[in-house]
Amino acid sequence: MAVQSPFTGRTSVTSGSTEIIQENRTLRDLVEIYRHLSGLALQDADIATVAHLIAQRTDVTVAVISHKMGILAAASPGQSDGSAFQYVHDHLIHPRLAHMLVSAGKSRQPLRLPDPARGRARIVAPILVGDTVPAYLVSLVAAAPDQGEDIDLLIAEHAATICGVILARERVFFSAASQVRDDLVEGLLSGSGRDNDEVTRWAQHLGYDTEREHRVLSIILESPASDTQRSALVAERAAGAAARLFLAQSPDAITSVRTDEVVVVLTENTSRGSTTRAEQLGTLCMQRLGALFPDVGVSIGVGGAFREPAHIARSYEEARRTIEVIRRLGRRGAVVAFDKLGISRLLLQVPDIETLREFATDILGEVLRHEKKHHSEYIATLICYFQENNSPQRASKLLHVHPNTVTYRIHRIEEITGLDLNTYRDRLAVQVALEIIDALEVSA
Repeated sequence: MAVQSPFTGRTSVTSGSTEIIQENRTLRDLVEIYRHLSGLALQDADIATVAHLIAQRTDVTVAVISHKMGILAAASPGQSDGSAFQYVHDHLIHPRLAHMLVSAGKSRQPLRLPDPARGRARIVAPILVGDTVPAYLVSLVAAAPDQGEDIDLLIAEHAATICGVILARERVFFSAASQVRDDLVEGLLSGSGRDNDEVTRWAQHLGYDTEREHRVLSIILESPASDTQRSALVAERAAGAAARLFLAQSPDAITSVRTDEVVVVLTENTSRGSTTRAEQLGTLCMQRLGALFPDVGVSIGVGGAFREPAHIARSYEEARRTIEVIRRLGRRGAVVAFDKLGISRLLLQVPDIETLREFATDILGEVLRHEKKHHSEYIATLICYFQENNSPQRASKLLHVHPNTVTYRIHRIEEITGLDLNTYRDRLAVQVALEIIDALEVSA
């Protein structure tokens, strides 16, 4: 209160009045910070902006930390973002903080944890999004509040509320964007675009490069035969891991994660080789998933190459047909390219697989039995002979035998089967039988 001196006649201010002035100034600052924070919620701001505002207005180090102790944002007065992140990592990330996060998450209230060793205190305010606590606002403040009411706690609590609004908004936007993206991918895979221009626009929205060749991969995941709920969870995690692997290896890949399938539209290398890039990454994916999720069955079909977005649906259909071939052949756990199925693409259209086995056995059954009994190499000789356009000389080089040996084996095969390999029909029948034997692993 103001008091007039009887000696000088001047008015002085008592200490109690000074405290009131200080409290009023603090409250005005608090209201101003609240106003700025609330304004951020109405703008297109992110949580990093909130951290910077608190750091600048209160002169403290502030961070937003996930429930897994990941640093989502950091700000420190007069420091760059990189320096702030490093400071938070060195001074805040500690097992004791993990316990504090859990406590704050349970109480849904900001907590203060003194740190006498540094003459500071940590304040942790849970950031609520609905009923969940995805992150926490953490700040380093003075060891004890100057006022009776802890202003630091109030600021942290309000800042956490604004962060919750921002994260909730981002979650809604992300969900909506993800839904639009998924719809675009589904439209491309199904070929439901009304015209090529529309399909091209859809693809370009997803980052498709029309100047490069692509292939579609269909990755089929089979849950382990165990508890239904656990199996579904394991398969879901495996699908996510597969999608992340392709994005890590090829950031421009377009991925779609489904219930039991991951679809990847992958750019292909321009250089031609015996193994395509899609097959190479498919094999890598198979190996990684096999190591991480040994109980999950994985089969990968690779569609044909294309450049026009309108052909995405065709390549996807080829990849799916390849998967069906893999299943019919009983070769789960393989990476198979549609281009390399050969005549199997036609043969496996036959509804009954046993019909194919019977055909192969009728044509080359006696040869298979002879080979099993006498350890002859007639089947391998036939394959090389046909691959080298019926040339004993060229076939002998692959087999590392004399050309006369090849000629002798071919004559013996004709004697055993009663076929004449110089005639078109008999030669075709034997070649088809060899394809079936290779595809279905027919034995004597």
